[in-house]
Amino acid sequence: MANAIELFKKYIAELDDVYKQSSATAKLDISGTMVQQGANANELIVPKISMDGLADYSRASGYVSGDVTLTMETVRYNYDRGRSFGIDVMDNLETEQMAFGKLSSEFVRTKVVPELDAFRFAIYAGTSGITSTEAALTAGQDIIDALVAAQSAMDEDEVPSEDRHLFITPTLLNKAEAVALTANKNVLTQFSSVTKVAQTRFYTAIELKDGTSENELAGGYAKASGGKSINFMIIHRPALLQYSKHIVNKVISPELNQSADQWKFFYRAYGLADVYENKVAGIYLHNAAS
Repeated sequence: MANAIELFKKYIAELDDVYKQSSATAKLDISGTMVQQGANANELIVPKISMDGLADYSRASGYVSGDVTLTMETVRYNYDRGRSFGIDVMDNLETEQMAFGKLSSEFVRTKVVPELDAFRFAIYAGTSGITSTEAALTAGQDIIDALVAAQSAMDEDEVPSEDRHLFITPTLLNKAEAVALTANKNVLTQFSSVTKVAQTRFYTAIELKDGTSENELAGGYAKASGGKSINFMIIHRPALLQYSKHIVNKVISPELNQSADQWKFFYRAYGLADVYENKVAGIYLHNAAS
């Protein structure tokens, strides 16, 4: 069993790589050093600052005093999902101990990552105060024009041009790239990154299946009633509070399993997807018409 455990540890170590290669939103994660724990384990503390603007200077009395207000906002984690699986010890042996390792990596790649991306995009799309546009996009030039309009809107809102990331469906990106260079004005090169997002994880609202109700046993997610397909989103990375606090990948070997002669795999993801209240202009949403 020792060799099998070492093999599985190898797969566990590679799970983060699977996430980074497959996730559209991984690049938006913030560092744990930027996060301050709240009074409760399920809270974060976010500092917010506001101050007065300039006032007239008087040669007689000098400066007009201004106020600076520093407040600490409490934000609660909003994502807590998990699942466990069992593989019979003989099934694992008869596949040269690959069944269990394959299960773990495929679960992360095909179930965890798409749901996490879909959840995050839906949260950002549903944030009050962001800039949004609804229209059908079909022709390549229409897509280019929509991207230019989005960039202009963010410029007018004084969102820094650095660290803006474009997330767009493969279909629309392919059409945009097919437009002649002289016509598209290099608009795609103006983003810090351009990421294709499959439409199946790109909705304005989703429903997370609980995994226990009769019609939700398979778990996962689906487009919510009233949710719309997203054409593209432009996200200024500093506008986000995206943080994975707790990721569990653990295994119990058959000799320690008290209920079955099985390997058991447990996965849990606990984190936060939110937008800073004073940086909502850093999110631009373009979704399809109803």
